[in-house]
Amino acid sequence: MTETDLPSTARRALLRHGTVGALVLGGLPAQAAPIVLHDALGRRVVLPAPPQRIVTIFSSNTELVVSLGMLDRIVGVEDFTRFPPEVQRIAKVGGRLGFSADAVVAQRPDLVVVTPARQAAHQLVAPMERIGVPILVLLSRSLDEVLGNVRLIAQAGGVPERGEALAGRLQARLTAVDARVAGRTLPSMLMLTGRLGNGMLLVARADTYTGEAMLRAGGRFALAGAGVVPQVSPEAVLAADPDVLLFAGAQDALRDLVAQPGWRDMRAVRAGRAVTVSRSEFLIPGPRTVDGVEKLAQWLHPA
Repeated sequence: MTETDLPSTARRALLRHGTVGALVLGGLPAQAAPIVLHDALGRRVVLPAPPQRIVTIFSSNTELVVSLGMLDRIVGVEDFTRFPPEVQRIAKVGGRLGFSADAVVAQRPDLVVVTPARQAAHQLVAPMERIGVPILVLLSRSLDEVLGNVRLIAQAGGVPERGEALAGRLQARLTAVDARVAGRTLPSMLMLTGRLGNGMLLVARADTYTGEAMLRAGGRFALAGAGVVPQVSPEAVLAADPDVLLFAGAQDALRDLVAQPGWRDMRAVRAGRAVTVSRSEFLIPGPRTVDGVEKLAQWLHPA
């Protein structure tokens, strides 16, 4: 694949900002050793030097880079990234309707960080590989994988000691939660993460980092056999009748839901144990997930 094989708009962007080689190698001291990484897809990713212009696709990846003190290196984000507030001034490269390789290239990145959701990896990995821009694919299927991503991004950024320190602190906090809930009676829990137009509900599943966070906080699943699709009927939720109902969203939306026929008779609602939790803490995998685990454990199992 040569530069002439690229889409014309991407070629024009490269011509404006320099050659592909300059994108990747500009300013690199001759003696610097490259950084060699392997991402969640098993891809070998080589960085000639610690990246100084990073495009992060999805809030979780932005938060990882920011948590390691590299906010000033981010030059492009997804449209719906909101945290920290400083990202509002950063260029947007796509969102709900897709991701633009041209918009990414226009930011002259020396690293793109992406997660395979909403076709983002499909739309960006191959184009970035063709033009020689390193792209790192992350997955967050468990809390261990979240901590691994902290270390991986720190290695990519040339600050591995920051990654080890942050991951160590987060692991220590999780270990403290484990000690807190050990031996306690575990309430049955169900977390609703959304409502669909067809009346179906989205729930947190056991084989996700969100589900693991619920377990680490000291609960057990009321719908243990939910399967791979996170959609369930309201009838299934009512039949499960959990001790605790968690709603990842606004209080008004929860109040509207539990006011519907049948819901007010649910065990969790009658006991005042239908509560909201922060979407940013339970649905965006990163350091703030540990905040959510700690808060939920403290509420479920007071000292």
